[in-house]
Amino acid sequence: MNAPSPAARLSQQLAQNAESVCRHYLSNGKRQGSYWLVGNADNHPGRSLYVRLKGPDSGQGAAGKWTDAATGEHGDLLDLIARNRHLDRLRDVLDEARTFLSLPQPAPSQWTPHRSPSPQGSPESARRLFAMSKPLHGSLAESYLRGRAITQLIDLPALRFHPCCYYRPDADADTQTWPALIAAVTDLGGAITGVHRTWLDPSGKSKAPIATPRRAMGNLLGNAVRFGMAQDILAAGEGIETMLSLRGALPDLAMAAGLSANHLSAMLLPASLRVLYVVRDADAAGDGAAAALSQRARHEGIEARLLSPLLGDFNDDLRMIGLEQLRRHLSEQLAPEHVVRFLDPARTR
Repeated sequence: MNAPSPAARLSQQLAQNAESVCRHYLSNGKRQGSYWLVGNADNHPGRSLYVRLKGPDSGQGAAGKWTDAATGEHGDLLDLIARNRHLDRLRDVLDEARTFLSLPQPAPSQWTPHRSPSPQGSPESARRLFAMSKPLHGSLAESYLRGRAITQLIDLPALRFHPCCYYRPDADADTQTWPALIAAVTDLGGAITGVHRTWLDPSGKSKAPIATPRRAMGNLLGNAVRFGMAQDILAAGEGIETMLSLRGALPDLAMAAGLSANHLSAMLLPASLRVLYVVRDADAAGDGAAAALSQRARHEGIEARLLSPLLGDFNDDLRMIGLEQLRRHLSEQLAPEHVVRFLDPARTR
């Protein structure tokens, strides 16, 4: 049997001291029976989040497991510390846990072989960041999207919000924190393989005033940010805002954002797919990606059809010409049977 990982050992040690952990990180809560109750992982007063203080070391009812009934978030005490201290790197979370438990920190050489040279980070780091993020509804990220005329924002489990997501301009620069729109990148089975971060200005009116306000981490190749589960028909394009703008006009059509021209051309397609609408950005890179994906789709026996914006992309169209005119423009490009299926004909005349 393999030895438990450092994270698993620390999680177990924290669980053995669950009440002390709660009193330290969730001081605005209180004990009630075998649980610690508090408002949320940020230590706000309330009773929505509950931590099990006693129980077995693992399995159902294990000590240290917590759930936030208001958001559906859950995890172990390492996840809780990460959420409470706004840490999105596993190494930092483990350091914080060792400090709380008064354990020695590992020598730097112990960490060096495990540090990834990739600035994108690992899928595990991506999953932890997504788990630590908050629901989109009522957040600054929702305000940002509404400011871009994107108002169809229900049923979007792929999108979340982080109030202070780490940003480092380069490896030698100091770490900054900015609010961020967090998008889950998933494979065809729905497993999270990465995340995309859009750092935001604290006003919520624009992206953050930094050199690269958009970055992805994890395994991206072939995967995408998905809005709805595709069966026989899918629309696939580059940007999140582009696809959300299209979704405002076609809310029942499954969509996927590849995040870049290169990744769009390499997106894996569901085996059940019969029709692919390739959403083109009006530039050279967009033309190349659309052509490559269309060619591959046809090679796989999938009908490929192009959706082109009037302006630079469909978010430009939505903001400049409005939703009704966008719907009319799309009705001219969709197959007739898809106009009936996805657009209300009375509103496209």
